[in-house]
Amino acid sequence: MAMAEPPDPPKSGLEWATPAVREMQADPFANPGLFWLEKGRAIFARKTGAADRACADCHAPADLEGVAARYPVVRDGRVVNLERQINDCRQARMEAEPFPLESEPMLSLALYLRSLSAGMPVDVAVDGAAEPFFERGKALYRERRGQMNLACFQCHDERAGQWVRGEQLSQGQINGYPAYLLRWSGVGSTHRRFRFCDDQRVAEPRPLGSDAYLALELYVAWRGNGLPVEAPAVRR
Repeated sequence: MAMAEPPDPPKSGLEWATPAVREMQADPFANPGLFWLEKGRAIFARKTGAADRACADCHAPADLEGVAARYPVVRDGRVVNLERQINDCRQARMEAEPFPLESEPMLSLALYLRSLSAGMPVDVAVDGAAEPFFERGKALYRERRGQMNLACFQCHDERAGQWVRGEQLSQGQINGYPAYLLRWSGVGSTHRRFRFCDDQRVAEPRPLGSDAYLALELYVAWRGNGLPVEAPAVRR
């Protein structure tokens, strides 16, 4: 595999955040994402579905430390991100309806699970069965789209640190997602952020959970290998 070059060094979006945002993330009394995290903790312990089973019936929180840092993974010929894993478990283990993507229960539980890996390095594997999905994600990252004919790398590789529309461009790292975004007044997923970027380049947004966004998520997560998981992260 002709491996792409990750940023050297990779830098979290927190490095480009304003001092106020950095302080908000660090302060457990001011971080608005903590309300969502606590909702996720409650969902983790709540029995549901025809099987009357909770996440906690199969998983002790201590056993999940570091697990989310390795997602997305490739399993059974598909990319499985944290949200897809949650719904796979709900359907197969709990006999419960899947959570709608971008719903409050989904985002809250995903954020709680990420928090169990907070501070641990992102460690996403892209070899073996993951290679074709990684290559597709790399191609999507370099694909020019929309009326502005822009690709992800033009902002997040070539112009990281520069200012656009009153905001400093970051490397586009996702080690803090799902994150609380001030512009959204709530927690949003990586795929919602991808759709936001598509809107910004005046391109047709792809569906949440689409194969294209999953491949792109795998590639972008790999770009941040070694960065600490931030949960709950706050972004502008």
